[in-house]
Amino acid sequence: MGIKFDEKTKTWTAYYSKRHPITRVPKNYKRIGLKSKAEAMKVEKELVIQMSNYFHQKIVPSWPDLVSAYFKKVDEQNEIMKSTIYNREKVLRHHTLPLWENKRVDQITTQDIHKILSDRLGSNAEAHKKFFVKCIKGVLQYAVEEGIILRNPTPLIKFKVNDKIKSVLNEEQILLLLRRSQELDWHWYPHYAAALYTGMRNGELYALTWDKVSLDKRQILVNCSWSSKDGYKSTKSGDDRIVEIPKPLLPLLKDLKLQSGGNDFVLPRMSKWDKGDQARELRFFLKSLGLPEIRFHDLRASWATLLLSKGVAPSKVMAMGGWKDMDTMMIYMRKAGIDIRGATSVLDGLQTHGIESGKLISFK
Repeated sequence: MGIKFDEKTKTWTAYYSKRHPITRVPKNYKRIGLKSKAEAMKVEKELVIQMSNYFHQKIVPSWPDLVSAYFKKVDEQNEIMKSTIYNREKVLRHHTLPLWENKRVDQITTQDIHKILSDRLGSNAEAHKKFFVKCIKGVLQYAVEEGIILRNPTPLIKFKVNDKIKSVLNEEQILLLLRRSQELDWHWYPHYAAALYTGMRNGELYALTWDKVSLDKRQILVNCSWSSKDGYKSTKSGDDRIVEIPKPLLPLLKDLKLQSGGNDFVLPRMSKWDKGDQARELRFFLKSLGLPEIRFHDLRASWATLLLSKGVAPSKVMAMGGWKDMDTMMIYMRKAGIDIRGATSVLDGLQTHGIESGKLISFK
């Protein structure tokens, strides 16, 4: 760092040298041919700033580069499903890149995150905002652990996520769906029946093979699932489970077995199922029947709600459905009215309706 005067050319030179803080490789900046000492001193200060910016860019990655590095590491660790990684990365890139594409990681502040929540996610559901904050917190925590930044600027926010009771089909609607789909020889009938009688997830039904089905014991071993991103994998909870086959489902399974022709998969394969169009197809059929247009995944919720309304213990429903979260089960219990059943029995002895009208008494 310094300036010097060249007697031969009668000009000044400004220079600055610094080693990379990690690799220790020296970097030099120099400007020659300066006309005065004052100009040389000014240029010297500019070189210091230029050097600082150079090393800053080399050491502190841009936000897009950090996101790429983080998800590459997460993918290599193989601890999170690829579909989950895909969803997290998609959400982050969609909401942050338009604003942070040119930002260095250490330039991101808590206020920047609040601004994205306000400007880009203001109209989104609280659950989506919560998911976004979780995603961004993970990336910035990775930056802390790598020594890129000193602290995680992600704000501590409490989101009020309502436990909304999702639409489900009641018993009468379930029977109508299954009977009409069978009468019309609708190609999705076996899939609807399997979902509504077992509570299995779409990916679990797709991966179900005959070696996991015992018609004699009336049991299904659920230990595999499938998704377009991950292919065949373990179940969502990561645990195996046993599902009891209801008697009304047995005749259908026996027919499917006879028609399988040596095919390992229980349910018929369809191109629309391969493409993930099961929800669209279900809504189309439900609309034609005048029934609530629920998602395919909600057939599972309908199964759980029906079992609970019939008095099946929540612990058994959780075990067969593969739920670990009691909060989710509480939503279905409220939908089935389990939590309020019998609450008004203390009022049964009160009679206030049907009493004869009082007769007028005439006084003479």
